[in-house]
Amino acid sequence: MLKFRCISRLHCHELGLFDIDEADDYERHMRYALDTLNSNRTILPRKRLFAQIIRMMPDESFHVAKKVCSQVDVGTLALLGPYLPSRLPVVHSASATLAVPHVSTAPAAVKLQQHLQQRVRTRRRVPRSNFSLFLYPPDRDLGKAYRDIVASRGWKSFTLIYDNPRSLPRLLHLLMMGNDGEVGVTLSLVEDGEYRNALKDVSRRGETNVVLDVPTESIVDILSMAQTFGMMTEYHNYFITSLDLHIVDLQDFQHGRANISGFRLVQPSMTSGVFVPREWYLGDIHYGKMHKKAPPVKTQVALLYDSIQLLSEALQMVNESIKFASRSCSKLQPWPQGKMFLNFLKMIKFEGMTGFVKFDSDGYRQNFTLDAMELKRNGLSKVAVWDSSHGLHFTWNYSVAYAEMIQSLKNRTLKVTTILNPPYMMVKKAEDQSKNQEQFEQYEGYCVDLLKEMSKILGFKFELRLVRDGSYGTKDARGIWNGMVRELIDKEADLAIADFTITYEREQVVDFTMPFMNLGISILFRRPAKRPHRLFWFLRPLSLEVWLYMAAAYTLVSLLLFALSRFSPYEWPEPYAECEGVTVHACRKCFSVHNSLWFTVGSLMRQSSELSPRASSTRVVAATWWFFTLIMISSYTANLAAFLTVERMKSPIENADDLAKQTAIEYGCVRSGSTKSFFQSSEIPVYKKMWSTIESARPSVFTQSNSEGVARVLGDDYAFLMESTSIEYETARDCRLTQIGGLLDSKGYGIATPQGSPYAIPFSSVILRLQEDGVLQALKNRWWSPPGLELCPPEDKRTGKVTNELSLVNVGGIFLVLLLGTGAAIVLVVIEFITKSNQRRFPLLFSEKKKIKQISITFWESKFLDQMMTINLR
Repeated sequence: MLKFRCISRLHCHELGLFDIDEADDYERHMRYALDTLNSNRTILPRKRLFAQIIRMMPDESFHVAKKVCSQVDVGTLALLGPYLPSRLPVVHSASATLAVPHVSTAPAAVKLQQHLQQRVRTRRRVPRSNFSLFLYPPDRDLGKAYRDIVASRGWKSFTLIYDNPRSLPRLLHLLMMGNDGEVGVTLSLVEDGEYRNALKDVSRRGETNVVLDVPTESIVDILSMAQTFGMMTEYHNYFITSLDLHIVDLQDFQHGRANISGFRLVQPSMTSGVFVPREWYLGDIHYGKMHKKAPPVKTQVALLYDSIQLLSEALQMVNESIKFASRSCSKLQPWPQGKMFLNFLKMIKFEGMTGFVKFDSDGYRQNFTLDAMELKRNGLSKVAVWDSSHGLHFTWNYSVAYAEMIQSLKNRTLKVTTILNPPYMMVKKAEDQSKNQEQFEQYEGYCVDLLKEMSKILGFKFELRLVRDGSYGTKDARGIWNGMVRELIDKEADLAIADFTITYEREQVVDFTMPFMNLGISILFRRPAKRPHRLFWFLRPLSLEVWLYMAAAYTLVSLLLFALSRFSPYEWPEPYAECEGVTVHACRKCFSVHNSLWFTVGSLMRQSSELSPRASSTRVVAATWWFFTLIMISSYTANLAAFLTVERMKSPIENADDLAKQTAIEYGCVRSGSTKSFFQSSEIPVYKKMWSTIESARPSVFTQSNSEGVARVLGDDYAFLMESTSIEYETARDCRLTQIGGLLDSKGYGIATPQGSPYAIPFSSVILRLQEDGVLQALKNRWWSPPGLELCPPEDKRTGKVTNELSLVNVGGIFLVLLLGTGAAIVLVVIEFITKSNQRRFPLLFSEKKKIKQISITFWESKFLDQMMTINLR
């Protein structure tokens, strides 16, 4: 601790309290700062500052107050120090008792002053004021800075290693990040410097993010231990809370792949050429400590210089108005002008070695800034600035950071895990493998070509190997992942590439690039078998019921025409001229039963006849029949045209709703894929019902792979739920398969990396570049529809029909009808010929019969006419 004291208004003294182990270092810095200040006559032209040092042993905290009281005399201006927070309460109480301002450079909690004031009021019943100013940033603001930097990293979990429980108030904001459940926080208290056990536990749990709240001198040892445990890879991140990270020699870790970051309070622009006296620097050279440049300044040293500058600025403001009086701890005699001088100190604002210095009404520092530092290949570099008003602001250039990531990939061999599934990943044939000796050349497919294109741009190499358990990656009831996700979590692979769907659950434990292919879930099913062709297929445009009703209508209309023609006198034909005087009428053009049947069938076939209705009644019936036949024939022709051009293939299911409603057809998906996760977590009623059916089905409807699902579709009444791109590939090669309905969801395939991997960003950029250049579409065309491969004809998705040309099987029934008609005509002509021959051989027999028939018809017609005329006359 440091005490300022003024003698005879010309000489001011300061009392410094330091811990015995660091007293020499701080004392020489303090004396050098005072000498530099006293030599500058423009600042304090009529005053001279002197330092009075008190060295404290670690076990003398109880006697610190007595030492302070015994050393404080009339000329004491202020107290500075100590560095250890454990000594603050004693010095704080002494300064409040003597009303001497106290400038602290030690970390202090915000609630410290309220706690101390409450203790003083409780014991002495005398209200006391706070005479302490804290140059060290408050714990509450440091905690916010720690939280912001961790949040900017996007960590899902981290382990906090600390060795002093008193530092927990400063780490409170980090601990509170675990309250919402989104970030997992693990505490690890280290006792007696046993950091090795803590690091072993972190390595065993697979944690890659570590926050170190340890003494500055232990940082290098801890990082070296982590290196021996294999915890300095590109997936490991270390955030160090010490503000003295800039003075730590991290040269051994500069070319490593681990991310090491921290904060810096000291501003290098304000420290150049000021803090290291020439004689000290030459002394270091003399003792073999060769430095190309002055060593960095410790935070406590910079705070010490700022505290001296603060007091000098205040002395310049008060000028000669300051007066001193006797003071005593035992007699409770405070300094009368201590409060005034304290207020002057609180009003001071200046740019110091630790940045902008300003105090609030409680004496705590505010509006300060921290530089976020990150270890690069050329040492610690400033990447962001944090201030208590606006939070964290990154200052690094994205192009520079991206170039660093690209550079780290050059000539790097990445371990890639994958799974076999055509056409994304397939094993080459033996004769093709012999042509290439490289390991990845034993595989081929869309994903292999994609990796080759990316490696050309980024300059990396890769090793392909199949996932051990043959699974994509799902989480069981205990929260344990399997498949490719498990290997990424365990850092056994750098990449996972396949038809690997990006899902929310997977995104929580691994990182994905932007999707290289967009798709959705659909239903794979067998194409319905074509109905066997029949000869009388032309009857299919109308149902059997309609055909029967048409036959009945034809018969009834024909009989109605015959009846009306007999009742209506306007329908009777005139007798022939040569038959005058004879009561026989000519019925060649009348609607007899035979002629009525011929007239209606001619109208139905859109043909004309020599018959023509004369009466209004018969004409109404004829017009109505013609309109009826017009509609029926038009409908038949239109439906017949559809049957001639397309053949409807009826499927038992048309969409997911049909699949959920029926029970005859089983349906399922891959056991460890994203399709299962989609139905398992879906809240849509139809999909929930489908998941219930899938889950409860016995035997199981899950498959181990897509190929197994396709085989099951072909062999049984089974519908397979799979990605649309895979369905497109399978249906193009096997004409027995088809896609049912549209897409049930929308998602994408991406490349997965371990969480926190630096490769996700450059890979996403390259995928976007390949997409814009059309390379991704060219790769898909190459593997989905390669040239020279005969593919199945495309299916019309809108109607579910397949167009066919007409063959003899389709029109054979019409030819059969023609043959039957001509055959019937031949039979009839033979009968007519035989009948006519008999008439000529037996003319008398046939003439008598005809005369009798004509007489009977004439008598019936004459009698009917007489009755009708009698009715008309009446």
